[in-house]
Amino acid sequence: MLQGLAGTWVVVGALLWGCGLALLQGGMLYPRESRSRERKELDGLWRFRADFSQNRRQGFEQQWYRTPLRESGPSLDMPVPSSFNDVGQDGRLRSFVGWVWYEREATLPQRWTEDLGTRVVLRIGSAHYYAIVWVNGVHVAEHEGGHLPFEADVSRLVQSGPLSSCRITIAINNTLSPNTLPPGTILYKTDTSKYPKGYFVQNTNFDFFNYAGLHRTVLLYTTPTTYIDDITVTTDVDQDTGLVNYQIVVQGSEHFQLEVCLLDEEGTVVAKGTGGRGQLQVPSAHLWWPYLMHEYPAYLYSLEVKLTAQTAAGFVSDFYTLPVGIRTVAVTQSQFLINGKPFYFHGVNKHEDADIRGKGFDWPLLVKDFNLLRWLGANAFRTSHYPYAEEVMQLCDRYGIVVIDESPGVGIVLAQSYSNVSLQHHLEVMEEMVRRDKNHPSVVMWSVANEPASFLKPAGYYFKTLIAHTKALDPSRPVTFVTNSNYEADLGVPYVDVICVNSYYSWYHDYGHMEVIQLQLATQFESWYKTYQKPIIQSEYGAETITGFHEDPPLMFSEEYQKGLLEQYHVVLDQKRKEYVVGELIWNFADFMTDQSPQRPIGNRKGIFTRQRQPKSAAFLLRERYWKLANETKCHRSAVKSQCVGNSPFTF
Repeated sequence: MLQGLAGTWVVVGALLWGCGLALLQGGMLYPRESRSRERKELDGLWRFRADFSQNRRQGFEQQWYRTPLRESGPSLDMPVPSSFNDVGQDGRLRSFVGWVWYEREATLPQRWTEDLGTRVVLRIGSAHYYAIVWVNGVHVAEHEGGHLPFEADVSRLVQSGPLSSCRITIAINNTLSPNTLPPGTILYKTDTSKYPKGYFVQNTNFDFFNYAGLHRTVLLYTTPTTYIDDITVTTDVDQDTGLVNYQIVVQGSEHFQLEVCLLDEEGTVVAKGTGGRGQLQVPSAHLWWPYLMHEYPAYLYSLEVKLTAQTAAGFVSDFYTLPVGIRTVAVTQSQFLINGKPFYFHGVNKHEDADIRGKGFDWPLLVKDFNLLRWLGANAFRTSHYPYAEEVMQLCDRYGIVVIDESPGVGIVLAQSYSNVSLQHHLEVMEEMVRRDKNHPSVVMWSVANEPASFLKPAGYYFKTLIAHTKALDPSRPVTFVTNSNYEADLGVPYVDVICVNSYYSWYHDYGHMEVIQLQLATQFESWYKTYQKPIIQSEYGAETITGFHEDPPLMFSEEYQKGLLEQYHVVLDQKRKEYVVGELIWNFADFMTDQSPQRPIGNRKGIFTRQRQPKSAAFLLRERYWKLANETKCHRSAVKSQCVGNSPFTF
């Protein structure tokens, strides 16, 4: 255990059992193939139909799920994963609000359908926003929330017969209400001299396009009928010994044995254990370090779990391997510590957003983004403003990119959105989010919301309850939300561990007057810190820039203005990071799509890269800055003088 942190919020992994993560019921392990598990991805073309009927319920009234979708009427080919909005040429789909229907016929391996000892699970990675699922016309699942996975055991359906294939139908509704997350409202336009009868629009209080559809992989996977349902890992360090605390949940039988092995990156077993709960000790452990903070960052061990169970059919085995990074996280009044060392977030905010595919998961785009992050010298990002795909988190673990994992709690500005109904749903979302992402070493902090109206009277109870619940779910990480409220009026910030502040000086006010930035930013930091004595992250700052616009002296929307505004922020950040500011995250990594408005010329242009991932002038400014910050960190930790000379990027 790391010692000597007086007045420090710090976590002791061994104390977690029975108090925190045990509150989560049911596992959501990422579907990995093993000796006992198979997976069949259903990516590709699905049949698709939007319900354009006035009440958007024709599909339910005519029961489209009972027969092949093509029999219901005209349908389209729709790629999965993708958003449906930008794929076609029908302008009505671009801003469609209501129910859409997807269908796919899946061929099943014979052993899946004939072996009653095989459990077959349908998993939907993300369906935005509300989803209902049928298999062969039989209802199997419903789920609310567009950014987290859900599953259904379909074994009985596919093994009755047995069947050689199954028809999967998914109905998705992207309508947002004051009680959804994110919230929204439906506005009916009743003036028949201006609008057709029944005309309505979806209003939101967030600045990104409400893309919808099947955004991530849909797949079938198998386990034995007695199987490893969940694994929870927390880690700690005692001098040079790594401590890996594990808890394993098994379903399907009460008569089983568990064997646990921890392997290093060379495949050598470094620790063994048995049973559903225990601690593995790793002498001379390789710690998981952030990118550019250590010569060997992002070291991952492999936790191999073997289940052996006695069933009526005989002995059954299940195998699952979980990547494990050994690291600690702690927060003091003025520092954020990883493995006991001060960590400074220098990174970006992102969006899952790209041309044509919308929020659809895409491997080439993801790898490109991570190559740009590493080129930039970024060591962190926030999943603004919703949980990203599981594969994103896996690459963060692999490359050492630190993550502030944010819920879809964006646009909470109406009093109705602080109701008990909204709070209950928000608590459930945090449960799903922690359940999915709890084992990622890259995730160092949970963010429960972005820019809520936290000055409203109900906000105090709402965030007190929400943050306490999140800490009960996972005592091993700090919790925050991102505010843009006044420090004197914010009713939620007293409950966070780290203060995250968004501000856009000389952009949304004092237009063009960059000379006031330093004074206003310094006042912001000093006011927050004097009031709360907590470390601060500048979680958003930036300016919109249209590529190729040049003005000297700088004018708004020119590349020179974006660069100049950032430089003014950096002067103050360099002063305050010596005291209590522990990070800076630019808004935004890349340009992204928004609703149409006179202020948004085909989306938000605050990216330092274009939507096509080409750099603007500010990208080179930030690259120079981030590598300089990384070198400073390296200099503090290294006795090798040659690694501390100059500001150019160093390589490992």
